[in-house]
Amino acid sequence: MTVAVRIPPTLRAEVGGARELSASGATVADVIEDIVGRYPALGGQLLEDGELASYVNVYVGGEDIRTREGLETPVREGDQLILLPAMAGGSGS
Repeated sequence: MTVAVRIPPTLRAEVGGARELSASGATVADVIEDIVGRYPALGGQLLEDGELASYVNVYVGGEDIRTREGLETPVREGDQLILLPAMAGGSGS
């Protein structure tokens, strides 16, 4: 299956500035493996110990994969996968 992977501005430097990538896979895990294989720097931003980092949200068809089957959530041809790392920071006062 080929899906579109939306890349947020905070991760675009790792993928040469691309806003969207095409990736292959039958599950979210497969798709992430595909893009990290092509853009290894992305792995450091998305993964911890080979698993999706707790601060990274992934959506398929607008639905958080944590409410579905996690990394084993199936993807279909033409689906859109959105990567959304949580932002931290702000005022300490």
